[in-house]
Amino acid sequence: MSNGNNPLQNEEDGPGELKLSPGTGCRVLKRKCIQLIHSYDNELVIYHMRTMLSEAGFSKSDEYILAAAASELATNIIRYAKAGELEISLIDNGANQIGIEIFASDKGPGIRDVEAALSEHFSSEKNSLGLGLPSVKRIMDEFHIESIVGRGTRIQARKWRVHEQD
Repeated sequence: MSNGNNPLQNEEDGPGELKLSPGTGCRVLKRKCIQLIHSYDNELVIYHMRTMLSEAGFSKSDEYILAAAASELATNIIRYAKAGELEISLIDNGANQIGIEIFASDKGPGIRDVEAALSEHFSSEKNSLGLGLPSVKRIMDEFHIESIVGRGTRIQARKWRVHEQD
């Protein structure tokens, strides 16, 4: 599981293509895709995230924390890209480990400086604490982001359920 050395892509030269895709390297057991246009679409993100986490056996505290992470990614899409989608997937890594994947994608303006956007208190918008993306990265076990200016942003974030010892 990685949370520190993540592939970051930020291409400004040439048109480029976003390559990150949902479900890579895992078996998808269940998937829910939510179109994000209006602020109230975030309510669906929270509802479906908590429902899927509960079905997968995550703890109540994990439900709240991970729903907040998904909500943050959805809010960023609505705020900065104006529209996009968020896929929530229940996944199996092939080693009998169950997890949740959040895949956020948009065709918005992209992030000019991905590294800066992942640092605490950075924001391209006034009236923002700049804690969202760094918090999502900290909460999740795996976090991958790619962004191309003028093409959009994709984020894949995964959290694996901790198995209780017998």
